[in-house]
Amino acid sequence: MTCVVLVHGQWHDPRHFDLIADPLRASGVVVSAPELHRGSLAADTAAVQAVVDDLPEPPIVLGHSYGGSVITGLTGAAHLVYLAAFVPDAGESAAGLGRSTHLIGPVIVPLENGFTQLDPAMAAEAMYAGCAPDRAAWAVGLLRPQGPGCGRGVPERQAWRNTPSTFVVCSKDRAVSPRLQRAMARRCGRTVVWDTGHAPFVTSPEVVVDLLRGTG
Repeated sequence: MTCVVLVHGQWHDPRHFDLIADPLRASGVVVSAPELHRGSLAADTAAVQAVVDDLPEPPIVLGHSYGGSVITGLTGAAHLVYLAAFVPDAGESAAGLGRSTHLIGPVIVPLENGFTQLDPAMAAEAMYAGCAPDRAAWAVGLLRPQGPGCGRGVPERQAWRNTPSTFVVCSKDRAVSPRLQRAMARRCGRTVVWDTGHAPFVTSPEVVVDLLRGTG
């Protein structure tokens, strides 16, 4: 049995992983995609840790974007996959690492109480460039408001130091700088580079499925 846990990024939703979760499940993989948006990095990490602890064997854990901060704080994973994701070291946060790369800044719309959302008119190009229009519209429709503060959270541990890890650099990313991704990838055991934008689980799900099937 292989177990996989899929950890989404900011503004995203577990359903964004459906295009990779469904074929993995069809091949016998146990797939979990926990809900984040729990108010803080610590709460998001605790929610994912509970899923990891409940599985019958140590899972492969994929973190996308901000989800990299979440998986960095875990224990008990067999392999960590950072997909265009943040890989914080001690004292670092996703917000701090990404401060000098404001690629997605114009797409973020402020709401009340510190919440933000992505401008639907710009989100498809920023997140899902190159995707078929109907699929991009589906993905944009799943985006949700993001609460404040999560990106500034600092993981309590750095799981990549003692857990096998892979970093996927998305070379056409318009949300997280590919240059920053390459720098963070040096903290992981293995690096692969894909000619994709920020969310290949939407635009090119088959490559993500193949990677997860071959990892571990």
